[in-house]
Amino acid sequence: MKRVLVLLFVVCLAFACAKKEGEKKGPYLAKVGDSLITQADFDREMKNLPEFVQKMFEDRAGKEKFLEELVKRELLYKEALKKGLDKDQEYVKKLEDFKKITLVGLLLQKEIEEKVKVSDQEVKEYYEKNKEKFAPITQIRASHILVKTEDEAKKIEERLKKGEDFAQIAKKSSIDTASAKNGGDIGYFSKGQMVPEFESEAMRLKTGEISEPVKTKYGYHIIKVTDKKFGQVVEFEKIKNVISQNLMAEKQKEVFDSYIDGLKKSYKVEINKEALSNLIPSEEQKAETPEKPEAPKQETKETPEKKK
Repeated sequence: MKRVLVLLFVVCLAFACAKKEGEKKGPYLAKVGDSLITQADFDREMKNLPEFVQKMFEDRAGKEKFLEELVKRELLYKEALKKGLDKDQEYVKKLEDFKKITLVGLLLQKEIEEKVKVSDQEVKEYYEKNKEKFAPITQIRASHILVKTEDEAKKIEERLKKGEDFAQIAKKSSIDTASAKNGGDIGYFSKGQMVPEFESEAMRLKTGEISEPVKTKYGYHIIKVTDKKFGQVVEFEKIKNVISQNLMAEKQKEVFDSYIDGLKKSYKVEINKEALSNLIPSEEQKAETPEKPEAPKQETKETPEKKK
């Protein structure tokens, strides 16, 4: 079965490699009607295959088999033309879609990928300036204010934005009485000791930052990270390729966004908001759609026990 699938894959390669007789000089490997399959065609098609497939055709018998598959494909291609399938509307539409995708890919390659470079010096400088990012977080110390409703949490969030003291609000408003008396401080915790939503937000926050309301099964938390402990920094040689890829992606995005902004000045873009609104469910429709019940989760401690 596997061999049959591989052969079908070869037969269905995207482009016909055969050339009309007379288009190319020199010996040919096979002739199908008035079309030639040359050595150059054979090599190109072989190179287009995944490496693991190429290995199946390495010896003499394999090469003969591959040529046989190219001949089969050309026979099928000619028969499709004879039946007029190249005029079929579905084929024409797919061909236009393929042209569009291919041209867009080629444009991005020339205007973005080939123009954006990241030097070794940039990678090294980023590493030196951001070593904290390459050290695993071993423990986080945080404080929180826990309330029952989202409305309560938003009101507290506004008070904090106006400059009110986090610890004082925690003492008076948090329903987590154990931490409230300590100004919301829950001490240090490690990975897996908190409910996932809480832990994820605490990991994201920088030291000193305060979160927006975070919903868990206990209610709504406003989290303040007060300290983070880090493990050993990953060595540069082990992480430099990842840094390079990330910097490249960031640069490409910047260039791409700028390129699109420029194109918008050259081509008028108009969005039919009325038609678009018909594709997007309104808030009322969303409210009418019942949500699927969440799967039960394993119980996790609300706050970890402090290490003595």
